Amino acid sequence: MTDVQYVAPGSLDEAVRAFAAASGAARILAGGTDLLVQMRSGAVRPSLIVDIKKITEMTTLEENADGSFRIGAAVPGAVLREHPGLKKVWPGVVEAANLIGSTQIQGRASAGGNLCNASPAGDSVPAVVAANAIVTVQGPNGRRQLPVEAVPAGPGRTNLAKGEIVVSFTLPPRPKGSGDAYLRMIPRTEMDIAVVGCGVNLTLDKGTCIAARVGLGAVAPTVLLVEDAARALIGSKLDPAALDKAAAACRAACRPIDDKRGTIAYRTQISGVLLKRAATIAAERAGRN
Repeated sequence: MTDVQYVAPGSLDEAVRAFAAASGAARILAGGTDLLVQMRSGAVRPSLIVDIKKITEMTTLEENADGSFRIGAAVPGAVLREHPGLKKVWPGVVEAANLIGSTQIQGRASAGGNLCNASPAGDSVPAVVAANAIVTVQGPNGRRQLPVEAVPAGPGRTNLAKGEIVVSFTLPPRPKGSGDAYLRMIPRTEMDIAVVGCGVNLTLDKGTCIAARVGLGAVAPTVLLVEDAARALIGSKLDPAALDKAAAACRAACRPIDDKRGTIAYRTQISGVLLKRAATIAAERAGRN
């Protein structure tokens, strides 16, 4: 392996300058749970590693006065799990982040890293897509915001411009009667890659669904926002007919591959099963809020 430069800037501006100026391939180090494995296997050979863990904005979790949450891109899943406000308001997001690896991995693995690794099976991504999270990125041309589902471009690829770094996620304020949930199917009981992952976020008013979003993972080159599934839920009381229609929309959206974890037919069928289960859990939680 060629020599690798390592920098640990104290500010975001410094990090962007270093990242943008790299002459070869550069990588951001948040938790490193993907990057270090990829480097050891030879899959990734960066010329520069930019460690962002000394940048306060990227390592803090804040609950804002309007009820929204700002999660720094390098905040590990274990910190999300211990935040009482986030667990109460966005339990599905927290559940998804804490399905990434083992307890030890969750002490380092971050939602920002999970997103930028750009695996279609990344567990935290369908949940934050369903949550309607907004991502803030900063690059040589300044800051911009985009929906989280717009970041992945395909397996291992993102739509970020050269030198851009994911700074944070913003989860919006929750209306009364809202709930979310994330479920996945894996071949083993723990610590495996999702065959299918499904996040559902909805709001109920007197038992009727008035808003919904569905995120689906591991069934296409990128995590999907399944708008047809959400439309099937909105206006219903989440009765069997509505859930069946939403499940059919998830199956129709699938563009999976055959691999050792699951066939195309299996992944497609399971997407609808998880939609029904996750929507039911989200509705139960909405009824308590």
